[in-house]
Parts: sequence; structure tokens; C-alpha cells
Amino acid sequence: MRWPAACGTNPDGWWALGGTVFLTVEVAFFLANLTKITHGGWLPLLVAAAVFTVLLTWQRGRIIVTRNRTREEGPLLEFVEHLRTLDPPVHRVPGTTVFLNANPDTTPLALRANVEHNHVLQQRVIIMHIQVRNVPHVPDSDRLTSDNLGFDDDGISGLNASFGFQDEPNVPATLRLAVKTGHLSAQDLEEVTYFLSRITLVQSTQRNMATWRKKLFLAISRNSAHPVAYFGLPISRSISMGEQIPL
Repeated sequence: MRWPAACGTNPDGWWALGGTVFLTVEVAFFLANLTKITHGGWLPLLVAAAVFTVLLTWQRGRIIVTRNRTREEGPLLEFVEHLRTLDPPVHRVPGTTVFLNANPDTTPLALRANVEHNHVLQQRVIIMHIQVRNVPHVPDSDRLTSDNLGFDDDGISGLNASFGFQDEPNVPATLRLAVKTGHLSAQDLEEVTYFLSRITLVQSTQRNMATWRKKLFLAISRNSAHPVAYFGLPISRSISMGEQIPL
């Protein structure tokens, strides 16, 4: 194939020529609309800048909080092994506790706090991780997976539940489904207590984000939905425990 002399023998010359033409048109269109900024066009630009700042601050803040929280939680499997070495051992009482956790590989803060401060665990401990997939619905047959976390005799197990973004993440209903599908026994649901890992964000002196952006993130985080209502938990059997996480 013969290329025109204007573009030489290199086909990239066509891309450069086309890009120059379109860039010229776009720049001319942009310059023609600059006069609208002083006649009210500044308002949508200001709103867009404010929204962009909020979204960028939220994204950066979540990255920092998640990193600090992961460090405080520590690996789950190491904690389960540590429980077996405690002397005296943790006192076990009748009943079932469900610890909700955002990360399936880390230890729920409520579980750490309960062991360190109350020195007690129920006979059956379920560490439940809820994942929201990028699909509208997840069928019941694909919703649950379980894991004994390395030991069959300690009464501690993991339960992973997947939901679509249009599904309702109702935890009690999910536990009943787990009994129906054989992941749990009916006896496990006779006396259930739900533990939530609630974090209290505090502003640190670390230079990982501007001070005004930290204050903005803390203000936004106060408006997040309460997990008891979001997960359909019974208020009378839900307990919140956790720690302070620096931002």
C-alpha cells in the first residue's frame, strides 16, 4: 500500500494529521465557550470541582483507613492459631456469635477486643464476610462458601456470602440459608449474638493528606449507614466493639 507523500512512508503520520485536525476543532470550540464562564458558566464548573474534590477526598481517605485498619486487625489465621496457645485458655460459653468482617483475611476488631477484654468466646464462632459483586443478583446456590480456618475442633469457622448490588444483604436470612445448604447446623442458630467491628476515626498528625481534607473525610464518614439496619440485624442481640483508627 502506497502512503501519500504528505505523510511520508510512516502510517503514524496519518494519526498525527488526524489528531491535529480534531485538536484544532476542539480547541476552537473551547475558546469560543470561554466567554460563557463570566455569564453563569462558572456555576456548573464550581459544582463539578466541589464534587470532584469530595470524591477524591473520600477515595484517598478510604485507602488510608483501610490500610491502617488492616494493620490493626492482623491476619485471621494467625489469630486463630494464637487462641489455641493461650494459657489459661479462653473461656467458652454456650451459644453462637457471628462476627461481621469486611476483609476475609483479617481478624475482626470486635473479636480481638472480646478476647482481650472479656476473655470469653461462645462455643460456636462464625466469622462472616459479605462481598457485593458487580452483578444485579447472585443465586442462592452460589451465595455461600465456608472454611474451617485450619481446625475442625475449635468451633471457629468462616462463612463468605456473596450478593449482587440489587440483593438485600440480610444476615439472619443468610444464616438460615446456610443451615438449608448444609454450611451450618440448625443448632447453631438457637442462640445467636452479632458482633460488629465499629471503628472510631481520629485525625492524626501524619502527612498523608491535607488537614482540611481529613476534616472533610471525617465529616462525610459520620453520615454512613448504620450496619445494624443495613444488615437486618436484631438490635437486642447486636453488640458493637472496636478501636480507634487514625486517619
